[in-house]
Amino acid sequence: MSFSPVPPPVNGPVGPLERGLAVLRELTRLAAHEGRTTVRPGDLVRGTGLARSVVDRVVGTLEQLGYVTLDGRDIGLAVRLMELGNAYLAASGLPAALGPFAERLADGLDESVSVAVPDGGGVRFVVQVTRRRTMSLAFRIGDLLPAERCSPGALFAAEWSGADWAAWRARRAEDPLDTAFPAVPPRHRPACGEDFEARVKEAARDGWAVDDQLIEPGLVAVSVPVRDASGRIVCAVNVVSHTSRHDVDSLRAAVLGPLGAELPAMEAALTARRPRLAALAGSAASVASAASIASAASVTSAASIASAASVASGASVASGAGAVGEDPARMAKRELGAGFLQSLARGLAVLRALGGAAPGVAAPGGAQGSGQGEARAVEDAAPGAAGALAHGLVGAGPGGGRGGGMTLSAVAEATGLARATARRSLLTLVELGYAEADGRAFRPLPRVLELGYAPLAERGFTDIAQPHMRELVRTVHESASLAVLDGGDIRYIARVPTVRIMSVNITIGTRFPAYATSMGRVLLAGLDADARAAHLAGVRPEPLTRHTVTDVAELARVVERAAAEGHALVDQELEEGLRSLAVPVRDARGRVVAGLNVATHAGRGTAESARGELLPALRATAARIEADLATASAHHALGAGERVGA
Repeated sequence: MSFSPVPPPVNGPVGPLERGLAVLRELTRLAAHEGRTTVRPGDLVRGTGLARSVVDRVVGTLEQLGYVTLDGRDIGLAVRLMELGNAYLAASGLPAALGPFAERLADGLDESVSVAVPDGGGVRFVVQVTRRRTMSLAFRIGDLLPAERCSPGALFAAEWSGADWAAWRARRAEDPLDTAFPAVPPRHRPACGEDFEARVKEAARDGWAVDDQLIEPGLVAVSVPVRDASGRIVCAVNVVSHTSRHDVDSLRAAVLGPLGAELPAMEAALTARRPRLAALAGSAASVASAASIASAASVTSAASIASAASVASGASVASGAGAVGEDPARMAKRELGAGFLQSLARGLAVLRALGGAAPGVAAPGGAQGSGQGEARAVEDAAPGAAGALAHGLVGAGPGGGRGGGMTLSAVAEATGLARATARRSLLTLVELGYAEADGRAFRPLPRVLELGYAPLAERGFTDIAQPHMRELVRTVHESASLAVLDGGDIRYIARVPTVRIMSVNITIGTRFPAYATSMGRVLLAGLDADARAAHLAGVRPEPLTRHTVTDVAELARVVERAAAEGHALVDQELEEGLRSLAVPVRDARGRVVAGLNVATHAGRGTAESARGELLPALRATAARIEADLATASAHHALGAGERVGA
């Protein structure tokens, strides 16, 4: 990013793209600074200086792309926006290369460990492994800190040029209290810059740096640099503790040895993370070519919904749209009308396509760690990636710390755009600090993470599911619930009731026996054969109603049928008059982690009519939740809240 946290002007070569990014930045700022999950159009007008008509068109386009949510006049960030930040994380390869090391260090040291990268005059976090304690010491992936207020900053500043130092001093003069950095408490008074310059000299001399309560009282940290083959610092590994456990000297004594022991392997992992073109191209050939922007248009099956989660916007795209050589933005424009901003959609598709440069490092010991490996990298690549990756990834130069990047031809092919169109978007992204050009290669930069990533990374499983459940309830006019398996029971973790004179009344935390519920049966169906058999062997079904299946052999057949059909319908087995239909919700690895159901009164029709009316909407909703889960967990664990599938 630019050293100045002030957004760049929005009058450049591709105006709609710049204005769209300005709106996303302002949405993120309001979410990060003020904790606002939704804003009104007027807030965006005031924050960006754009005209209301422009804001409306930008927001409308972003909603069609699935990057923001609209509920009446309330505008919020959508989880799918994280795919832009995921493009940077995939292209950098850092979560895949260093995530497993961070996990191992956190386990061995019993402290939180993070990986940070330089971003202009700041430090941005890209990997985070926390210790779950009452007093948590962690930043969110995507958070930006002033360089002078954290230990990695002193390491990075040791390589600054004179112009970099001048830009840093100008930023501090403009914002002496750090009000533009919501991840840290604002200062009460300006700090002396000479102290930071002295710490930079010490870090350059020692090869490590410390944070002795620079961010806030009680927080201490030690950082070491990770270098590429040319000796340039690529990132820093950071160990954070609290003064109730360590002072800065004892923390340094405890962690420098283990950090130093892991450094050679970490640097080797960075050097080894060059793209394996044959493997990537072979994997990419199996990826469905559905363009990111084409998701503003239609999906004809639950599988397509999972790969293009913006169906919730209500738009419809012809199946198969977005093949290589087509411009999906133009197709969406034809379907959605003059309000759809093609340049914005194309520019964001280009930004997302840059994630196709993902190196896809194999984690030590075969584990994937924080990164999801090559398969995830290819799946995150833009449509048409099979051909683009085959010839468009540029190998690394002598400094092996950066991702290789993508050529203009590769980006054009991956997005279905003309070369001139892709070039305009790339140059705009470079001008605004979201990408860099290095010879023929273009790479995304850490600043991409400022587009909603940190506040969205906080969302837990139920936070992700709730918006889709609300849309389901609006569609079918029945209550919807989400539950997990908890021993022999299901436990409700999310619920959206409907408004009816007669409705199903269940609260969060309610437990029911799994054998007599639709969600219980799809959850049991999701177990492997041995676990399912062990569970059923321990069940002693009781007749909760005259309809309850109580024979264990028959119950096993019912669960088998649920596994084969992908849903379960329970008709008055839990309670007289109560009918429910459930489908499984799977995580990014394909494991069933929750059940999603709709409950209705048995008097509203037959069981088969309920199945016909409700099952398509249930499956579509589960697919949208799964798509968001995959996006949110692509490079790190889900945020706080209910955790599933751990």
